[in-house]
Amino acid sequence: MRQNLIGKSILDITSYKSVYSKKMVNNKQTKMVSIQYPSTRLRRKRNAKWSRDLFAENSLQPFNLIQPYFLTEGLGVKEPITTMPGIFRLSLDNVIKEVVNAANLGIKAIMLFPQIDKAKKSHDAKEAYNHDNLMCRAIKELKRQNIGIGIIADVALDPYTLNGHDGITDKAGAVLNDQTVSVLCKQALVLAKAGCDVIAPSDMMDGRVGKIRESLEQEGFPDTQIVSYAAKYASNFYGPFRDAVGSKSQLGKLDKKSYQMDIRNSQEAVIQAGLDISQGADAIIIKPGIHYLDIIKLIKLEYNIPIIAYQVSGEYAMLKIAGEQGVFCGDEAMIESLVSFKRAGASAIVTYAATEIASLLR
Repeated sequence: MRQNLIGKSILDITSYKSVYSKKMVNNKQTKMVSIQYPSTRLRRKRNAKWSRDLFAENSLQPFNLIQPYFLTEGLGVKEPITTMPGIFRLSLDNVIKEVVNAANLGIKAIMLFPQIDKAKKSHDAKEAYNHDNLMCRAIKELKRQNIGIGIIADVALDPYTLNGHDGITDKAGAVLNDQTVSVLCKQALVLAKAGCDVIAPSDMMDGRVGKIRESLEQEGFPDTQIVSYAAKYASNFYGPFRDAVGSKSQLGKLDKKSYQMDIRNSQEAVIQAGLDISQGADAIIIKPGIHYLDIIKLIKLEYNIPIIAYQVSGEYAMLKIAGEQGVFCGDEAMIESLVSFKRAGASAIVTYAATEIASLLR
């Protein structure tokens, strides 16, 4: 039964023989060796944990995880976000404590989002580029603490606008692309001057990566990274996040479908990623995560660039609430979801469970 197996690429699977397709190696077409049962028993490598670990194709480590934090004004503030179990709005003193803990657990980067006082919101979002705003003060203090962790600063206007949109709008409520990009460049510059390591534009305006890169170069910040949200879909799973930053009540019944991506499209995401890369993005973010593994895989196959998957607030909340209700083991389900991002091709993952999972992994 085993004679002449080498060189055959298509075999009869009804006789328990595996089917292997031709593949390209160094631009030459080669053929895989096909092996049949019982010579090959795939369970042999699964029998013991040491063996499963040894032959694992993907692994999850604390340094793959990015922990987001929600900043708010005040001192000693730790305000629970009801739609996100275990997550809080934190004043800067408490954020510092959390970041120190994250660094000790082996996490290499954090992401910051602000909850802005309503009195500071405006149609022109000018608080976004105030050099003394909440984000800038937090970044400066975190850098002064010398914790040794990367700081990723979100760049978008939704925390700062009266209507909760990611951009400047006209009188009819339409989001204006180029006017928004101009403000985003100002925002990116004050964050870079405050000391952030990574600018992360999440607004989905056309051309903003190139303009931000140009601004950073001209102002003497050539080493500040840009990690763009290249494919950010108009998803239902952002609700708890909007609660956290206080933009949900402003947005009301409005949606962001005129600038965030259509959930029905995939090839458009490949084009979008290519544009961001060509404009100077050092890495890209795909958001949401669990429901968009196909997008991560598509872009990974197309471009040789690091991809960060974002397990968004709604995805996190679903897993946490189901775990608390005993639907499944919450910790194991969370790890399974994070491993799926690595399997799809992500280099790193933004998750609100980063410190929790890092502690389990260690």
